[in-house]
Amino acid sequence: QVQLVESGGGLVQAGGSLRLSCAASGLTFSEYDLGWFRQAPGKEREFVAAISRSDSPWYNTNAVKGRFTIARDDTKNTVYLQMNSLKPEDTAVYYCVADRVFGDFLKGSGLDYWGKGTLVTVSS
Repeated sequence: QVQLVESGGGLVQAGGSLRLSCAASGLTFSEYDLGWFRQAPGKEREFVAAISRSDSPWYNTNAVKGRFTIARDDTKNTVYLQMNSLKPEDTAVYYCVADRVFGDFLKGSGLDYWGKGTLVTVSS
């Protein structure tokens, strides 16, 4: 059974930083592309970032504009999202996602596995 478990969310002031982690189990981690989506209250789900199995990152530049960095550690079956210079509009539930087709992250559909999410709240 595949599990993706996010951690690291919480309450932070604007301008602060958080690092989200997602630990995966039940899959061959190195065979998957990994990514993060978020959903703010009352808004549609939004792609944030993804990283390929060959360690190439891709970002929603409109949303993160160089503030976020995605990384993976295949020895720990974990993907990270370092979030700096946080803004109140970054407030959302952040979801970890695993998929074998990198293009699915850009389409936002057909993704294989989702975590349950971790809440990030940025106060002004």
